[in-house]
Amino acid sequence: MRAYRHYSIFDQMCLGLDQALRAVFDNPRTTGRAYPGACEAEPVMTGEQRQYSAALMRINHSGEVCAQALYHGQGMVSRSGVVKEKMDQAAIEEGDHLAWCMLRINELGSHASYLNLLWYLGSLSIGFAAGLVGDRWSLGFLAETENQVVRHLEKHLMLLPRQDKRSYKILQQMQLDEALHRDDAMKAGASVLPGPVKKLMSLVSKVMVKVAYWV
Repeated sequence: MRAYRHYSIFDQMCLGLDQALRAVFDNPRTTGRAYPGACEAEPVMTGEQRQYSAALMRINHSGEVCAQALYHGQGMVSRSGVVKEKMDQAAIEEGDHLAWCMLRINELGSHASYLNLLWYLGSLSIGFAAGLVGDRWSLGFLAETENQVVRHLEKHLMLLPRQDKRSYKILQQMQLDEALHRDDAMKAGASVLPGPVKKLMSLVSKVMVKVAYWV
């Protein structure tokens, strides 16, 4: 684990702005992993099926924008260099998901959510709040977020049109990655969140899903 550089408040503001612009305008930092859907031929679907697949991928793209913001916010206020590093690495890996979802949305001839800036700013605030409570709770928030995302992706894998194997491969790889992030956070000493907090997180997520489906 490399030593974590100390940044001034001005440095952090500039880095935060750069991260926000990258996430919202689809130029995230990534690991450079290959596009999971590339091995599958473009499926033959009706216009309605393509619109439905695109809407599901738009939801997941917005979810990845939120994930970027959560990790950026948590990392900025963490007291631990190790936790900062974990948040930074998770954000980069989530950047893969963001790029894959956007590419698939383009292939389906649709658009990302018009509210991604709003999703980012809201999630950044939540990430700040989670990080300020303490690193163990911040890791617990990460673990619970990923746990809920794993369950959400399981539903979308069942909802996708059967012939849309490209989208399926993307969501399948995302689900594997999210489960690893959850498990890593638990191994790092994450605290288990109280039940009411989990329910509130689930409620906020459902609101985003319903709105992003349409816009």
